[in-house]
Amino acid sequence: MAFPLPLRARSSLPLLAAAALALGGCDRRPDDSAVAASVIGGMVRAADPSRTELTPAERVLMGATAQGLVRFDAAGQVEPALAERWIVIDEGQSYIFRLGDARWPDGNRVTASDVVATLKRAVRPATYKPLAPALRLVDEIVEMTPEVVEIRLRRPQPEFLKLLAQPELAIFQQPSLRGTGPFELAQRVGDVQRLRPIRTLEDEGTESPPSRAETIELRADRAAVAVLRFTRGDIDVVLGGGVDDWPLLSIAQVGSAGIRLDPAAGLFGLAVARREGFLAEASNRAALAAALDRSAITAAVRDDWGAATTLLPAQLDSAAAPAAFPWPATPSDEAISQARARVSVWKSGHPGMAPLRVALPQGPGGNLLWGTIAGSLRAIGLPVERVALDAKDADLRLIDKVAPLDSGRWYLDSACVACDPMIRAIIDAAGNAPNAEVRGRLLADGDAALVADASFIPIATPLRWSLVSQRLRGWTPNARAWHPLNHLRGDPS
Repeated sequence: MAFPLPLRARSSLPLLAAAALALGGCDRRPDDSAVAASVIGGMVRAADPSRTELTPAERVLMGATAQGLVRFDAAGQVEPALAERWIVIDEGQSYIFRLGDARWPDGNRVTASDVVATLKRAVRPATYKPLAPALRLVDEIVEMTPEVVEIRLRRPQPEFLKLLAQPELAIFQQPSLRGTGPFELAQRVGDVQRLRPIRTLEDEGTESPPSRAETIELRADRAAVAVLRFTRGDIDVVLGGGVDDWPLLSIAQVGSAGIRLDPAAGLFGLAVARREGFLAEASNRAALAAALDRSAITAAVRDDWGAATTLLPAQLDSAAAPAAFPWPATPSDEAISQARARVSVWKSGHPGMAPLRVALPQGPGGNLLWGTIAGSLRAIGLPVERVALDAKDADLRLIDKVAPLDSGRWYLDSACVACDPMIRAIIDAAGNAPNAEVRGRLLADGDAALVADASFIPIATPLRWSLVSQRLRGWTPNARAWHPLNHLRGDPS
């Protein structure tokens, strides 16, 4: 079955098809040239994460031009950044960081007071909603000496360093938003932002500027345009690909050698966004979940994209193994028949039933999702309507998020869009638990309760992809789907 593409995507398809006839994905850029990178989503511009949620392009730029106390390496592991070393005391409730000799662009040294001021803005309740539940753990941020910062937590969080490595918690100056690198803004030419390595103390006294091979030419594009640029050999890497853009790679016939997938950890599923009408009753939600052909949904996008069987990907910090989703990925005839009967009974008591509004992305991947989701729901007699992903009146909404840290609470909090208030209370209690044992029990209870509530239907793990030329040997797949620009060549500087 063919699904219509939105106008924006259709307008780029002739260009993609033409590019497919050329040497798609060939490495035609010389190795001594600048690394040309395109990010899908947003614009390449500086933005303050304490005031707005960063777009993918803004996150990449922030991660390139400003460091936190720590940062992610190519494999998604924490490495030193502004902090040259740290210790964890008080049974995991106190993190003490000693700053290295980092310098602002004006040459002044980065001090503990600079770090404290930026982090205090970042942990305000209204700041960056996706990280807010984890940031509520922060109790105090203190300047101990000009070189030492202490962060005290209300309870231990073993994953706290991964939280600090997020680009939203980078340290930068106000109001310029300039950080300490590893790159600095050099020049904007049209829609391309040129970045060059920041000179370190070891570079002082040298006269040679950074070579072109050390610089980055960063731009943001729509997915179809980014894929086209890559197939023509105009750029070296495309970052930020997701499920909605995945079909474009087949349309453009991108060579498999250039396509890289991340083993991204996170959530990809349908959340109940409003507990109204047919979805007000748990038995109705369960019938819908049982009849949804999750195997068909994943197969429509990618043959080997397996369906998820649990909400939590592993036990993580829960006291129990993940609660199994009780309905198989491929529904049985009996499940479909029972769901159809339940819908029929509901309709008899609610004539003129309004369609369920399903919020999905608008691109070609969203079209594939819609075709299979709508098919499953219509097969049991439910009228359905597709709406924009951010539609406020959606009944079901696709949740597609990469987990910033391996925390059971993050998964439960993100899945509980309109879950039972009692479940929300359990999740919040886990966040305020006095110790790991109590927290683990509450997370296990919340996990099991969310499955029973049928207010979130796990479909798969997030699909994240990049296009990478062979000259970028440092690109490494990782669970965060995060690829720092300074590690693309394999250079750890």
